[in-house]
Amino acid sequence: MTLLVISPDYASHLLPLATIATAWRDAGHRVVVATGPATDPIVREFGFERLDLPLGRGSNARVIRAEEQPAEESDSLRGFFDATRRGMVPTLRYQARERLTDLMWEPVDAGRRVLAAVDAVQPDAIIVDHLAFSARLALQTAGICYADVVLGHPSALPVAGEVYGYPPFWPTAFDPDEAELSDLRTLCEEVSARFTAEWNRTARALRPDAPLTADAFGEHGDLVLYNYPAALADGDGRALPPHAFLGSTRRVEAVDDEVERWIAATPAFAYVSFGSFLSVRGDVLRRVAEALIEIGMPAAIATGSTPVSELGEIPEDWLVRDYLPQVRLLSAATTAVTHGGNNSVTEAIGQGVPLLVLPFSTDQFAGAAAIERTGAGAALDPNAASVTDLVTALRTVRELAGSPLLRGIAREQQRMPGPAIAYELLSAPDPATS
Repeated sequence: MTLLVISPDYASHLLPLATIATAWRDAGHRVVVATGPATDPIVREFGFERLDLPLGRGSNARVIRAEEQPAEESDSLRGFFDATRRGMVPTLRYQARERLTDLMWEPVDAGRRVLAAVDAVQPDAIIVDHLAFSARLALQTAGICYADVVLGHPSALPVAGEVYGYPPFWPTAFDPDEAELSDLRTLCEEVSARFTAEWNRTARALRPDAPLTADAFGEHGDLVLYNYPAALADGDGRALPPHAFLGSTRRVEAVDDEVERWIAATPAFAYVSFGSFLSVRGDVLRRVAEALIEIGMPAAIATGSTPVSELGEIPEDWLVRDYLPQVRLLSAATTAVTHGGNNSVTEAIGQGVPLLVLPFSTDQFAGAAAIERTGAGAALDPNAASVTDLVTALRTVRELAGSPLLRGIAREQQRMPGPAIAYELLSAPDPATS
């Protein structure tokens, strides 16, 4: 059996997809990953084959820095980072305006390269990152069955009554102006219409008789795999397409002796990371560090693109690097502080670690609201939260460790890990209907 994995050239996207594919690798099957060159080392670490397939203008192997991107992508990233400093609605407005070039990069050429990749590999099953729109469009246009992996809060795939880019939920710490929200929804609707027109033009360029869609953002694969715990989505009132919840896709990381010694010497600590992109917000990381110092809680901090010097005076017994083995540290942490990215949220919750979420963009607001609603943690506005606010929230969150909800999620994910769920579904005789 051959599995084809199609991923954008970003570590944060490839890592969960590659982890899903380990179920095929461990069963003795062939795995081919179609992605760009930046993540080639990750593909090789997993022991997979790589087929060159760039799907966007940007890329990153671990930590993203605007100055290392092509000029257009660099300008886009700098604009995005600036928008996050102005708040939720300005950030979502900026992302909406960037969406056409960001999500549909050279769609006809990319679509043809995807179909050529399928012809070359001849896979028995295909899994695709939901945000690889050009790839999914090409597969659907050609009538090729695939599983659609949503890496984020389930609202990353809008359902009836929703519009892509407009959060259906947000935490109570945010109180956006109603007029601003109305303008944001209007903008998102306009972008959705333009994006749908581009999707339909591309579909007809690839196949003249291709069916058209009324909402490209609502399109999905034959089976939707949400990389998300079902317990966080329960009760939110959203009607989902045919799907399965994977919970999380926790990868096995190489043993780091220094990290192991630090964990052994540090019985209760917080893990802090704002991911590949939002680690640029050193101002917020510094406030988090100050709050942890105030409550006397040691920390492991992945600083990403923020220089360590921007965090101020850090205790000597803390573990601070630009990149850390996140899954391993979360397995021993008692609290986690995150921007609300999919990997951070699922890898923490899947190991029973409560979260303080400081969301900046996209579906992070809906994800933070779910953490707050279910009692899996707390959420604050990263631009407005003072050190005092962070101290209060951290004290509340660390008391949630070992709660029945978190224990139950961790127990279920240990019983049936995400890759095993995906393998069972896609190895069935008719995975589209299983």
